[in-house]
Amino acid sequence: MKMGVMSILDRRLYHLATMRFLFVGVLVAIVVVFQCFALPSWRLHSLLDSEKFSVALPAKDMGNGVDLDYELESNVDGNLSIGETLDSSYGGENSEDAIQKGFTHERPNYAHDPVEYRYNASPLGVPSKGITFLDEDLGTLITARKSSNGSGMQRGEMKAQNEKSPLLKVPLSNLSTSLTRMNSLLLQSFNSSYMRPRWSSRPDRELLSAKLEIENGRVVSNPSGLYAPIFRDVAKFSRSYALMERRLKVYVYREGDKPIFHQPRTRGLYASEGWFMKLMEGNKRFVVKDPRRAHLFYLPFSSQKLRVTLAEQKLNGKQMEQYLERYVHLIAGRYRFWNRTGGADHFLVACHDWASQITRQPMKNCIRSLCNSNIAKGFQIGKDTTLPVTYIHSMMDPLRGFTGKSPSERSILAFFAGSMHGYLRPVLLKHWENKESDMKIFGPMGRDIEGKKLYMEYMNSSKYCICARGYEVHTPRIVEAIFSECVPVIISDNYVPPFFEVLNWEAFSVTVSERDIPNLREILVSIPEEKYLALHLGVKKVQQHFLWHRIPVKYDLFHMILHAIWNNRLSQIRPR
Repeated sequence: MKMGVMSILDRRLYHLATMRFLFVGVLVAIVVVFQCFALPSWRLHSLLDSEKFSVALPAKDMGNGVDLDYELESNVDGNLSIGETLDSSYGGENSEDAIQKGFTHERPNYAHDPVEYRYNASPLGVPSKGITFLDEDLGTLITARKSSNGSGMQRGEMKAQNEKSPLLKVPLSNLSTSLTRMNSLLLQSFNSSYMRPRWSSRPDRELLSAKLEIENGRVVSNPSGLYAPIFRDVAKFSRSYALMERRLKVYVYREGDKPIFHQPRTRGLYASEGWFMKLMEGNKRFVVKDPRRAHLFYLPFSSQKLRVTLAEQKLNGKQMEQYLERYVHLIAGRYRFWNRTGGADHFLVACHDWASQITRQPMKNCIRSLCNSNIAKGFQIGKDTTLPVTYIHSMMDPLRGFTGKSPSERSILAFFAGSMHGYLRPVLLKHWENKESDMKIFGPMGRDIEGKKLYMEYMNSSKYCICARGYEVHTPRIVEAIFSECVPVIISDNYVPPFFEVLNWEAFSVTVSERDIPNLREILVSIPEEKYLALHLGVKKVQQHFLWHRIPVKYDLFHMILHAIWNNRLSQIRPR
């Protein structure tokens, strides 16, 4: 009996062991089959999910009209290192840098070690054979193509990275934002949340009254001294400007030591902040001595002087930020106004490349008027406003050298000259230097008298002036083009142009995406003559809004900057 029971148990144990062996064997077989046949697809999808590469989509899917004018980039660092100063006019090296050679700049990663994407350029600027990805780990290019039946992605071609290829090389920047998207962000900002003051004040009630009067005021069809097509809403701008002249009161803080505070520099690449400081501190119409009457509070420091002064002390960008933070603590301790709004009714005007970075935390709630208005690096449409870069060569004669020729006298289609700062300009020259007789695209010109004269002659004789970004998104060429009555062609993704809140830039400029550089001439030639003449007229009419005057005049640059700040403050005001 015992032997029978043991025999049965032995057989059951044998069957269990056999089943386990078969189960393990089946699992091993499945794994082997997957590795043999499914690896290519798995590897491709692994690459697509990797954080080490980017996808560049074509500008437009011509088949179905879907707008794909954007760039998807994984692992984007929102806090890129602060860039070098912009090059000066005439394509030479920046004279400010010559003074500050002891200071070490950190260039953005994309400025010297770019991640690249490549695509086959077709006549319309659309990749002709699919999307190309760069896998840095493998050192190869993987071209993802649509399958013949359109159902999915096929195994891509593999090319060695050092293999010669006709494909265009362009570095990746942050997610590109089009003008259409910027317009949408501007509208959203009007309805966004705002920082409610800790207590109400008479100036706040005055601002709310002004805001309602602007929105509900009488419509004026043709305001005197203004050209309607260059404005988004000329009647609204006219009412807002008139109320600013009558009601705005600004308090200028006396605190702060020279040369960083209260010592404007009115020449050179960063002259905009200096001219504004000089004219604001000397203004008797807007400035009040009693801060209780003020609608806005001005922080009168020079970002350029801050950089030079602290660089001599071997201080870096973070320490410059801490310097401004200590200043905020100083005025917050002496006055109650900063703490009432968290700085929302305070403003600064700064043109140095670094200003956007070093003010982002200590003055994050302030209205910042910045030259470096990069929407991908913290510039907030609707709160911040763009300061034009005005390269001033002579304080007595800001327009020296500019002579506006008529359209019929402009024989050159497009002109650019400048140093090879940043990633974009080398691409521009690669495609258009010495390629077409009517495209005058050069590197740096001489800084002697002859070189400067030639530069100005090219600007004055061209229909379109190329305003390509340098290390940062802004460039003095936009204002130079306006002064010479040459239509600006802005090639700088994520750049918010000056006075974007009130000006209609499409009426006097052309914006070209960075990835459309290969099609630049085709884009310009396709503009009808009638449209070009309208753009040229718009440039002539907008010129008055970009001019400095030693004694400010109506609608000039000083008043436009102040109005932009006034306008953005009004947009923040809500009934309690």
